[in-house]
Amino acid sequence: MDIKRNLKPGILLFTLGVLGIVSLMPVIAQLISLQSEPLPMPLIAIQLISTVQSSVLLLIMLVLGFIFSQKVDLKAPVIFAFVESKNVLSALKPQLKPSIIGGVAGGVLILLFYALMHPYLPAEFLSSAEQLVLPWYSKLLYGGITEELLLRWGLMSFIVWLSYRFTQPKGADIGTHNYVLAIILSALIFGIAHLPVAFALSSEITVPLISYIILGNAGFGFIAGFLFWKKGLECAILAHMVAHLTMIMATVLM
Repeated sequence: MDIKRNLKPGILLFTLGVLGIVSLMPVIAQLISLQSEPLPMPLIAIQLISTVQSSVLLLIMLVLGFIFSQKVDLKAPVIFAFVESKNVLSALKPQLKPSIIGGVAGGVLILLFYALMHPYLPAEFLSSAEQLVLPWYSKLLYGGITEELLLRWGLMSFIVWLSYRFTQPKGADIGTHNYVLAIILSALIFGIAHLPVAFALSSEITVPLISYIILGNAGFGFIAGFLFWKKGLECAILAHMVAHLTMIMATVLM
């Protein structure tokens, strides 16, 4: 890894990712307010510990991303163009249309999947979910940026490289199956990572609930992973933001 070349984009991505983490502090307070047990420590201490832990994880995944993305030809062209004072618009232009299409499609699919699963989800989960309202800025900053840095830039890049090393001889061109496997696994892990929040919202754990959480979140992960592979990290980030904006607009209109 070229540390000197990656230092500036690394600092920029870490800063953006931490902004997303900090934006979740009000959400942590909401989650805790739904619990009946007394707090083991002051709320601010819990928020700070959570922020530090998430920031450390972010740093680890960023390092993994910078190491392995370059080995498997996954890119962040806009970020590098920006820090290297190159033409940012030229790097961004190929990503705009795919990110809008992918984001709108992803947002609509999530809404349709929720409508399909709604009758089968526990009443307690639905009631608690209505009380847990993520601010729009958390959806854009954490969902759009931080989650993509963790799941796509870090995890997906590593899985592509790992799959390549185990399935192909050294020096061979990276096969499509490595990217497809990484897209699927990183998306499913993304879905599974949402289970603790779901379990905090409902004491009734059912197969439809688990299926909804994993598949509902993984569904967009497939889209974001494909866009990262074909167009770059920023395309996945923009699509994730557009997906959230699509769902916000749909909620307002409905």
